[in-house]
Amino acid sequence: MKHLRSLFDLSIDEFHDVLNLADSLKRNLSAGHRPDLLKNRSLALLFEKASLRTRVSFEAGMIQMGGAAIYLTNDVGWRERETIADFVRVLGEYCDFVVCRAISQSTVDELASHNVLPVINGLTDQSHPCQAMADVMTMREMCGGDLKGRQVTFVGDGNNVARSLLKSAAICGMKFRLVGPPKYHIDLSLVERVRKHYGELDFQQGTDIGSMVGDADFLYTDVWTSMGQEAEAKERAASFGPYQINSAMLKRAPEHCKVLHCLPARRGLEITDDVIDSDQSIVFPQAANRMHLQKGLLVWLGMQNGFVKSAEVS
Repeated sequence: MKHLRSLFDLSIDEFHDVLNLADSLKRNLSAGHRPDLLKNRSLALLFEKASLRTRVSFEAGMIQMGGAAIYLTNDVGWRERETIADFVRVLGEYCDFVVCRAISQSTVDELASHNVLPVINGLTDQSHPCQAMADVMTMREMCGGDLKGRQVTFVGDGNNVARSLLKSAAICGMKFRLVGPPKYHIDLSLVERVRKHYGELDFQQGTDIGSMVGDADFLYTDVWTSMGQEAEAKERAASFGPYQINSAMLKRAPEHCKVLHCLPARRGLEITDDVIDSDQSIVFPQAANRMHLQKGLLVWLGMQNGFVKSAEVS
């Protein structure tokens, strides 16, 4: 059974297949065409963390394709009343997919290990694959489809979003830079794993803003303090203060450089109003593409798992 636990579950060709499907579905929607590719199919949304984009984009996407989504929180009693194994076996009797937005990557991995229904990682402490794929979709649109040789510079914390974007950069032949305090850099063991899995990767990380931003086609940032890290907020704010994306930093980048943020943003901390609302910001098209990408992913997983026929997908 095919899952998306992390981007390591996808080959380079599969990654692009999902994006191409997403592009096609987005064009269809713009033309007023909403094919019922997932008619009578159901998606369970199993969330341990709050969400706007992940929840609503998956729900809206399922509705547009003729299916339905069921939002589940801890009131269904998983882990507390029964084991994950028992829970997912029952869930598989009712639903065709499950998106899990979990605190720990091990939760998603355990759900998928039972091979009851396709499991999609909606965010964990280690990765955010749906976000990274939507980011690539957005950057492709800005560059006419080809990202090879383009540079994305992530400013701030080498967190789950940055780690997934690193994998996406390797898949697409992009240069990946991370600038921020050394304590929050990406572990080099992951970098080596990415290289072994996907081949070449042009990667650098450091503290010098000028060298990391000066050639950037895209600047990307995220909150300095994620859910579950609230006790570290003051320390993180002090560490990341010099790495705010503001007008001064943006002037150090090329004029064509675009700005991304996975949202929600803490305006005035990691990014300023004048940047996120500027003409160089593609933050809201980026958010919109979450739905289109996830529609493509659901259809692709349906094809891989035998309940969507490729002939139905135009």
